[in-house]
Amino acid sequence: MHSEKSTERIAREVVAGFDRHFDNFRKLSAFAKVCFERSDWTALSNIHRERIGSFDQNVQNTVAVILAEVPNANDEALWPAVKRATVLKLLDHRQPELAETFYNSVVCRVLERTYYTNKYLFWRQAVATDFLDGVLPTYRVYYPKDLGLRTTLQTIIDDFALACPWAHLGRDLRVVARRILELLPPPNELRPSLQVHVLSSLFIRGHAAYIIGRIRNGSDQFAFAVPILKDDAGNMYLDAFLSGTDEMTPLFSLSRSYFFADMEVPAAFVGFLQTAFPTRSTAELYTCLGLQKQGKTLFYRELDFHLNHSTDRFVIAQGKRGMVMCVFTLPSFPWVFKLIRDHFDPPKDLDRRQVRAQYTRVKMHDRVGRMADVWEYSDVALPLARVDPALLIELRDKVGSLLSFDDDKLIIKHLYIERRLVPLDVYLERANEEQTRQVMLDFGRAIRELATANLFAGDLLLKNFGVNRLGRVVFYDYDDIIAVDACVFRRLPTPRDESEEVSNDWVSVGPRDIFPEELPKFMFSDSDIRSLFLEMHAELVDPSWWIRLQETIAAGRSVETQPYSDAVRFHPRGL
Repeated sequence: MHSEKSTERIAREVVAGFDRHFDNFRKLSAFAKVCFERSDWTALSNIHRERIGSFDQNVQNTVAVILAEVPNANDEALWPAVKRATVLKLLDHRQPELAETFYNSVVCRVLERTYYTNKYLFWRQAVATDFLDGVLPTYRVYYPKDLGLRTTLQTIIDDFALACPWAHLGRDLRVVARRILELLPPPNELRPSLQVHVLSSLFIRGHAAYIIGRIRNGSDQFAFAVPILKDDAGNMYLDAFLSGTDEMTPLFSLSRSYFFADMEVPAAFVGFLQTAFPTRSTAELYTCLGLQKQGKTLFYRELDFHLNHSTDRFVIAQGKRGMVMCVFTLPSFPWVFKLIRDHFDPPKDLDRRQVRAQYTRVKMHDRVGRMADVWEYSDVALPLARVDPALLIELRDKVGSLLSFDDDKLIIKHLYIERRLVPLDVYLERANEEQTRQVMLDFGRAIRELATANLFAGDLLLKNFGVNRLGRVVFYDYDDIIAVDACVFRRLPTPRDESEEVSNDWVSVGPRDIFPEELPKFMFSDSDIRSLFLEMHAELVDPSWWIRLQETIAAGRSVETQPYSDAVRFHPRGL
């Protein structure tokens, strides 16, 4: 009887702890809409950081309550019964899959073990989320044949009840209507079967709010997104109508900050989004919605499933070896695994704690589509037989303190997992002339966009950047990141005489001094590629460009880049 009371109390507290966490998650998401309406970008940035830390904080609080109320909570024999009691409490829950993940985190903290059997954990989802919906429907349905397309679009806008004025809404809606008609098959008519489905929450990120929906026309279906921006006076305007894979996919990218969306039933939102983003896994979609812990859970299940249905080995990742990370991959799986080395060779003068802090910093920051997000894991068990011997030698030598072995498993104490990219230096070795031009154009854009987000990559070597499948350049080496406004950008002085010209130490250089004119010498060993970069991005080697940007940042004038091209914007030069 005593054990039965203990298991019931633990299960009740786990679910209550999760509910407190998710209530806060929804409050922050609702407040994001208020921040957008007020153009309060500082508050939006603050709640972004608060939300990321909310899960771990609530797990920690829940564990403290359980250990205080149930002295024998760390008795492993209790937890199979706790798991069963938790399942019963989640049968009518609207976020059961998230609560199961929360429960798993609590178990790991209470028992303080490296390994757990399926008796303790939700290794697979126990409570189904199919056809789960909230008090209010996840999406609203509109019938343009009945209302007319223009009235339908106006109704969609009205239903979001945004509490700020519009600049030229009528004009913008006419453009949206024209774009929709262009997507319909000839004769571009509104058929009775035509439906517009719109998710009930705006998706807010940075200075933009997105309407996400899909159009069904008989057996045809396509997804769309309409970004809402604000002008200098605080008036809203529709900036574009996005549809098709190339325009839509960059919206839900792990190289960007997470969206705020007020979701009663996240599983229903993810199910809707999968129809719009079929190339994105559920793990990625949950993560993009700010539910990164659920993303981690789903990804680990995907990895385990893939290992059970493949035979290739983990190998050292392609590209030059890094000074801070050991990186390996599974060729049949599009991700890389990164471990922080035990020791760093000069000139690196930081430690593992500082590197981890940089990765946390990136997660909290606006990644502007140019920095890869990571999932962070502890005590990951991989089948030792699947580890290539050369990789195992490398790991023992470089990250031995992070390794342990248990029978046929390699246990990694701490690692990061991120999308596999082609290292930029490797990409250029294989690229033709046109590919080289395009990737160099985007490389300069990447440096510029990071800079406008107040980030200087520090080590601008090509091996620290990668190219994704869309040809976009993404940065993934974070140990040397520094704020642009913390740098001292200087122009190279002219030597006064021959002795200064041949001397290596005639110029005094501070720890944060940067000479942009010198950067191409270190970035490019190929003189032709160096010349091409300078032809395209001359401003990036001009100290005055960086100093002007510092002045812009100091004045609080943000320069935000959107995840779509100027070509699809209604008014690319403003209103």
